[in-house]
Amino acid sequence: MSDLDGLRAEVSEVVWWHTIDLGNGIVTPGRDETPLRWPLLGLPESLTGLSVLDIGAWDGFYSFEAERRGAARVVAADEYAWKHLGTGKKGFDLAHRTLGSKVEAREVDVTDLSPDKVGGTFDLVLFLGVLYHLRDPITALERVASVTGDQLVLETHVDVLRERRPAAAFYPTTELYGDATNWWGPNVPALLGMLRIAGFDDPHVVHLTPRHKRLSHALGSRMFKGRARHEYSHGRVVVHARRRRA
Repeated sequence: MSDLDGLRAEVSEVVWWHTIDLGNGIVTPGRDETPLRWPLLGLPESLTGLSVLDIGAWDGFYSFEAERRGAARVVAADEYAWKHLGTGKKGFDLAHRTLGSKVEAREVDVTDLSPDKVGGTFDLVLFLGVLYHLRDPITALERVASVTGDQLVLETHVDVLRERRPAAAFYPTTELYGDATNWWGPNVPALLGMLRIAGFDDPHVVHLTPRHKRLSHALGSRMFKGRARHEYSHGRVVVHARRRRA
């Protein structure tokens, strides 16, 4: 068996969430088309010289992409996914080894984040696809603020998008996508307010699922899946914010 055949065999043993190009024509079969999401984050092409913290790293796509774009130091932080989901940290470790990466891995829960736990504060913090899984989002954002030296990029599920006042949907069981780990769907005014309360300035939206896509998703889930997996009020948002200076 060749080295590439061996790598393909290893890749096939992992339950992947992220789609990661490992080189030599080998791409992980992630359920999420992760490379398509990077352009929505509103980041510059080059991250040269920056320190980056990727909270909720899972398979590590965003950590490795930040490294590829020139970040001087990248820390991948996770606990829940590495302990409880799919094949855990196996995907991250395999990609890390294959890519010859220097990304640092820290096993830490969002609610336990601190400069001591992750090795300081960071120029850029990525907090992607995590917030709506947390039962206490404001406290979590306060912990995220404690490790943010400058800029936060947050991506999350949003709901109640037709309401102009700050509001949030609460999912006490499996109402959102049949997943009991999904708890909250704030609307955009609520999310921006939460960020300000948690210690961030100038929170602003850089991407929100367009109305036509929200409508398409809602209609599609009813027509082809037979249930309302998506609602018109649902979407995804990317927000940039700056850590408030003392």
